Amino acid sequence: MKFVRAERKDKAEILALYRSLVGTECCAWTCDYPGDEDIEGDLARDGLFCMKDDKGEIVGVISIDQDDAVESLPCWKESLKPGAELSRLGVRIADQNQGIARKLLQHGMDELRRREMKSVHFIVCKSNQKAIRSYNRLDFDLVGECRMYGEEWWCYEKSL
Repeated sequence: MKFVRAERKDKAEILALYRSLVGTECCAWTCDYPGDEDIEGDLARDGLFCMKDDKGEIVGVISIDQDDAVESLPCWKESLKPGAELSRLGVRIADQNQGIARKLLQHGMDELRRREMKSVHFIVCKSNQKAIRSYNRLDFDLVGECRMYGEEWWCYEKSL
C-alpha cells in the first residue's frame, strides 16, 4: 500500500468511501458530512491524503482540516502551537482492523512535521471506542472535551 496526496480524480471514490461508513458502528458522520464541499476544501489546501492498495483503489483517507471552531477550543496547549487538526479519517469496511488507520495517522503526522507544525490535534466522538483505543495506543494526550455539531467529543493532542 502507498500513501499519496489525493487528486481531483479521486474525489468520487473518496466520497463513496465516506458514504459507505455512514451508519456504521461508532461513526458520527451523516449523509451530508463529510461531503463534496469538505473534499473540495481539503483538495484546495493540499490537505487530503489517501492510502491506496496495489490495484490503486483507495482503502483509507485522512485530511488536514482547518476548522476555526476546533482551532479555537481552549484545550490546545499554547506551547504546542502552531498545531493542526487531522480529521475525516476513514478506512474502507473490508480493510478495517488491519492497522490502516494507524498508518494514516502516522503519515498525516509526518506531513504536519513537513509543514513545520509543533503538534497534531483532533476531536473524536465519545462513542467511538474503536478510534479512542487507536489514539491511546499512539500516545495521544486527552486534553479536554467539548460539544460541537450535536455530539460530545474528546479532544486529543500530541507533540510532533
